[in-house]
Amino acid sequence: MSVDIDELAEKLETQVLEDARGVFSETVIEYAYNPRNVGEISDANGVGKITGICGDTVQIQIRVEDGRIRESGFLTDGCGTSIACGSMLTEMIKDKTIEEALMINSGDLLRSLDGLPEEYVHCTVLAVDALHAAIDDYRTNFRTTRQTYAR
Repeated sequence: MSVDIDELAEKLETQVLEDARGVFSETVIEYAYNPRNVGEISDANGVGKITGICGDTVQIQIRVEDGRIRESGFLTDGCGTSIACGSMLTEMIKDKTIEEALMINSGDLLRSLDGLPEEYVHCTVLAVDALHAAIDDYRTNFRTTRQTYAR
């Protein structure tokens, strides 16, 4: 009996995707399977890293120029939902001012993903908390840089 590994993998992937569609929105699936802005930004001027109650860690990096977030990236060691949240959030903050980005809350992220099952909602909080930590880091570094140049 010969087993075609590629065929078996394809069937398994199809089954996993069908199961996910029974639980998650198409938006969550799209952002989890095809994440945007994954990875570190070499010239980030704000980085926030938070570990949630579930044990997942999300790191958000931002590069701010002319008062706007021009680039953002994320890393996570978490589940597909954490990936979807980091991915969507980094898309949501592009070209926003710091103040506009700070106004984004977990409910906004949840709506952008077309909802999540209750047991995964904490992933939205984790991503938004990581963004706030990145903004705090940016503000600290920016003030230090401005004070250094002012002398």
